[in-house]
Amino acid sequence: MTIDYLTRPRPLAPRQDILPVIIGGDFGVYGIGRCFNEAFGCRCICVGSQPTESITRSHFFDVRHVSAHATDAQLLDTLMTIAGEHPDKKLVLMANHDIFSAFVARNMAALSRHYALPFPSLDVMNRLTDKAEFARACQRAGIDTPGTVVVDFSGVLDEAWAAPEIPFAFPVVAKAANGEPYDVLEFEGKRKIWFIDTPDELAQLWETLKAAGFRDTFLVQELIPGDNTAMRSITAYVDSHGTVTLIGSARVLLEDHAPTMIGNPVAMITEDFPSLWEDACTLLTENGYRGFANFDVKIDPRDGRAVFFEVNPRIGRNNWYMAAAGANPMIPMVADLIDGQQCEQTQARDEILYTMVPDSLLLHYITDPELRARVTRIIREGRRFDLLLNPTEKDLRRNLTVWLQKQNHRRKFARYYPEPTDTSY
Repeated sequence: MTIDYLTRPRPLAPRQDILPVIIGGDFGVYGIGRCFNEAFGCRCICVGSQPTESITRSHFFDVRHVSAHATDAQLLDTLMTIAGEHPDKKLVLMANHDIFSAFVARNMAALSRHYALPFPSLDVMNRLTDKAEFARACQRAGIDTPGTVVVDFSGVLDEAWAAPEIPFAFPVVAKAANGEPYDVLEFEGKRKIWFIDTPDELAQLWETLKAAGFRDTFLVQELIPGDNTAMRSITAYVDSHGTVTLIGSARVLLEDHAPTMIGNPVAMITEDFPSLWEDACTLLTENGYRGFANFDVKIDPRDGRAVFFEVNPRIGRNNWYMAAAGANPMIPMVADLIDGQQCEQTQARDEILYTMVPDSLLLHYITDPELRARVTRIIREGRRFDLLLNPTEKDLRRNLTVWLQKQNHRRKFARYYPEPTDTSY
């Protein structure tokens, strides 16, 4: 079994006064916990319905189980119970899903009495992380976004309701403007993002959404060409004074292609993109943002312009890539919200390969010779990092499960994306 080629030293002295409480249960939650453990040597509590075995058998996680259908009141009660059990700890609440980010924003007044909350307010979240509002904010800042049509389903039961015409050419991309109202729906064939080839396919999608009870806003956007390697990920933290004290980015190499996971990177190279950093900082500071943010950007191969897709009101599923690149995101956040210190901006500058898949599988999908040579060089030089293959984890069952999950990526990609193509999907 392989493990990380490098193990970075803990940058700070251990702190037992901090207790991170992380809602969820996927590998993104493990990444947040690993960031905290590497920075401060502290244990974490995972609050989730079915956490992965990488979490439940981790040496630095405790688990508090909640129902998958827990209401706001039930989840709030669990978090308040945890706070009452640890009166001597400085609690930090983290989450890595739109549903839980919205939960924190809705309940910020109650939660803030016990927890540090690195999240934007509900007003800012509605103003910037709604994809339709995000496009308007980008337009005001002079930042490019895809051509977009907003489809409002709130009046869909009215006999006069009709979807607007699409003014750009097919194929197009369709997705929910807000994650939470769509995430709670369950219907056959559900996808995170829809790639639509014809007007008839789009009309069928509208019927599917109506039947599923969707009553929020959907977007139809122009499809920007280019494969996965045209995508960029930006991670930032805005402190309580409105200053961006953490920034970093990566060039995506490969994304997940399973229907409910499509668009989530599984391999990236950290890389500086100063002009993208500047645009991201402008959007955050001009809109009163606070806390962690994660941007999805694509470089249009037709003209080289950077097209901003969205900002997620959370640190992002692949958050640990920042720590692997020498910029642990929890350090400036804790300095701000726990210690009340103002920090200089931390930037992720180290070039590393962050990957969740076997090397041979990754290299199969990199068709650009120069990029393939670069990835091969990074692997050979020992700068390859895998979030779940953590050398501090000694539980054999956990590590065997993680290894088997890695191999399962071969089956998933064989089913959903067997060969690399000239476009993302």
